[in-house]
Amino acid sequence: MNDREMSCNTGGQFMDRGRMNQNGVVQPLLTDLYQITMAYAYWKSDKTDDQAVFDLFFRNNPFHGEFTIFAGLEECLKFLDSFHYSQSDIEYLRQTLPEGIENEFFEYLGNLTAHDVTLYAIDEGTVAFPRVPIIKLEGPLIIVQLLETTLLTLVNYASLMATNAARYRMVAGKHVKLLEFGLRRAQGPDGGLSASKYSYTGGFDGTSNVLAGKLFNIPVKGTHAHAYITSFSSVGELKTRLLKHKQTGIMEDLLEHAIRHRQMLSHVLDVSTEESSEGELAAMVSYAIAFPDGFMALVDTYDVKSRVTEQVTQVSYVQTDNKSRTTTAATATTTTATITNGLPPTPPATPQAAAANGQLSGRKNSLSQTELTNGQSNSTEPAQTDIVNATTTTPTINTSTSNGTAYLPKYVEKSFRSGLLNFSAVALALNDLGYHALGIRIDSGDLAYLSCLAREAFEKVADRFKVPWFNKLTIVASNDINEDTILSLNEQGHKIDCFGIGTHLVTCQRQPALGCVYKLVEINGQARIKLSQDVEKVTMPGNKNAYRLYSADGHALIDLLQKDSELPPAVGQKVLCRHPFQESKRAYVIPSHVESLYKVYWKAGKICQQLPTLEQVREKVQISLKTLRNDHKRTLNPTPYKVAVSDNLYNFIHDLWLQNAPIGELS
Repeated sequence: MNDREMSCNTGGQFMDRGRMNQNGVVQPLLTDLYQITMAYAYWKSDKTDDQAVFDLFFRNNPFHGEFTIFAGLEECLKFLDSFHYSQSDIEYLRQTLPEGIENEFFEYLGNLTAHDVTLYAIDEGTVAFPRVPIIKLEGPLIIVQLLETTLLTLVNYASLMATNAARYRMVAGKHVKLLEFGLRRAQGPDGGLSASKYSYTGGFDGTSNVLAGKLFNIPVKGTHAHAYITSFSSVGELKTRLLKHKQTGIMEDLLEHAIRHRQMLSHVLDVSTEESSEGELAAMVSYAIAFPDGFMALVDTYDVKSRVTEQVTQVSYVQTDNKSRTTTAATATTTTATITNGLPPTPPATPQAAAANGQLSGRKNSLSQTELTNGQSNSTEPAQTDIVNATTTTPTINTSTSNGTAYLPKYVEKSFRSGLLNFSAVALALNDLGYHALGIRIDSGDLAYLSCLAREAFEKVADRFKVPWFNKLTIVASNDINEDTILSLNEQGHKIDCFGIGTHLVTCQRQPALGCVYKLVEINGQARIKLSQDVEKVTMPGNKNAYRLYSADGHALIDLLQKDSELPPAVGQKVLCRHPFQESKRAYVIPSHVESLYKVYWKAGKICQQLPTLEQVREKVQISLKTLRNDHKRTLNPTPYKVAVSDNLYNFIHDLWLQNAPIGELS
């Protein structure tokens, strides 16, 4: 049994090879069968000494965007470093391949390594674009062919995931935290681990995946589930109520403090203690005792008797003179609607949220003609009162309808979730004992509206109880969030500090695959081209170098592919850049800065560059994105980034195309 097998059997999926953690699943047999059958055919054709060049690239950017983040390079290098068919691999291939395979071929496979392969690549974490190879491999034809499928699986999902995460980071903004919560929805354990790693690469701040935290040194974050709340039904179930004061060390009854604060908070937050769950309070007290310095609570398990009372008042107007009108209330009717686990049709905490959320739509049946004409609302916020569920007075009206009556909605009560009251009570109780809670998580409902409601509540508590830190409590939102959700929430003026994102992130639901391909472009010094009626699938032949040309303002302007025999473009020197397939699309570029994209990362059986840490790759992503103009990065209709070829390469491509394209015959 070799080292790889021993490590895999004893150390689990990931094995410690000293220099790097190697995923035991990534091995030469993690490939398509046709790679090995092709290898035998090459071997049988005496092509063991043929030298080949392969390009690994993608044809289109994902998610309807105009950039891609290259990721997965480190895993590719680990694969090359460990590439070797074990004895059990050889025995399995003997049993699996078609009969008639010569024994000498299996001996050949048993001695194969990646020692003679040279790998060029752009830096991991760099912005990449279609048709520009992100990895270029040179070496013996058979071995470089055998690497294809494994390299593609290591790069495709990694780059897709990093790109998806980078897009979330851009729409969320740099001040909002992003947490990856997707392990339970990922495509298996490998997909879950890769999602955690490459979402962090793309700009996320942490993960709920504990194993990913251990393996990749990613910050691990989490709260609790609804199950913890529902596991308690009353405060009588609390077996532990005492918590040591952080400064004095004296044991105090946290529940007693929480109940006292809840009574006072019910007046401040305009919600009755009878409308909150005792089991939820018990659960939060229990969790706070377990984690007094890290109390983050899920507050939407119950929406107990969430109500809004709408008073519709008919107002009569009597004209006293030509300049003024007085009003008298004639009749009033009140209706009550009970809503559970949904959006209460109350005005949002902010006018901005109201407009974007469409919260006023719930009032359309009782809007006055005046409101419809003037676009004004005469509803007012209820005055703060010590009497819960008190009815507020009718507002003064200074406009009228043509028939002298108006129908005006009157909201006499705000509805706060049970969890918000109980959380605030427990947080204040912790404060009594010298601890500061962290915040809340909202996992359902109208996230913009509820976050504004929560922030408003925290501000009231901070002012009433003289606890300024309450204003800084973190509001975390989850609940099937995607890129469009965040854009919408931004428009609504949300008060969310952190998003927990799972399904849409790790499964890349908007586009489940990047579509990287691996194409032969040269063999024994002779360029090779793949032709297709679909021009997009025509390969750019030959061994090439890639350069990124920058404009005077420091932004990336164009990526240029050249034959490897050409001199690189020079700063301040005019260079002709051509579309690879459209003759009329060409332009001169005078670069202010020229970046050579490729570095030799693997040669003669060794890694040739100092590999960056995950933190450094993560930083590289943000630095690279800053080199792009905003119109290339925008979500809606981004400007395509230009990829060009040199005039020399353009002519070479088209000459080779004509040489290889069959000539038809008409009869």
